[in-house]
Amino acid sequence: MPVVAMVFIGLALSMDAFAVSVASGVIIKTQKILHAFKFAFSFGLFQMIMPMIGWATGNRFRPLVTNIDHWVAFGLLGLIGGKMIYEALRIELLEQAQKEVSLHVLLGLSVATSIDALVVGLSFAFIDVAIVLPVIIIGVITFAMSFAGFFIGAKLGHLFEKKVEIIAGLILIAIGFKILFEHLM
Repeated sequence: MPVVAMVFIGLALSMDAFAVSVASGVIIKTQKILHAFKFAFSFGLFQMIMPMIGWATGNRFRPLVTNIDHWVAFGLLGLIGGKMIYEALRIELLEQAQKEVSLHVLLGLSVATSIDALVVGLSFAFIDVAIVLPVIIIGVITFAMSFAGFFIGAKLGHLFEKKVEIIAGLILIAIGFKILFEHLM
């Protein structure tokens, strides 16, 4: 898989964490740098762990799906992209959150925003992609996007978060089509 595709996947996967960080930046008024770092670190770490879990699981089942692996990757990426678009149109993130986010809430948000990364890791296993480089790219991009998102939220509020998630969903769907097209041609 080309590095450019990995970067686009990293950007797309980071959008949930970015949106939560933007919303948190709007809500949390004190210790901005500390909170931005905590959110970015937690989101980046979970975005690295979850694809590894998905990849390890997928490698166990890859022999069973070798003939249809490109269809599985296409379907998974399409579902994730569609889910991101649906959620962007349906849910207001952290609207009812407290001003301070507890460790439990932060960990819950980290898991919730990285479930998509678990599925992407699964699809990486099905199309036989080595996991180390994508995991590093995804984690670094998520850290940077979350850190920046916190400060963007403090300055610009909710102007962009829905549009960014819709674009991210469309990117994942496009990558799914690319994988399918490459294997069929």
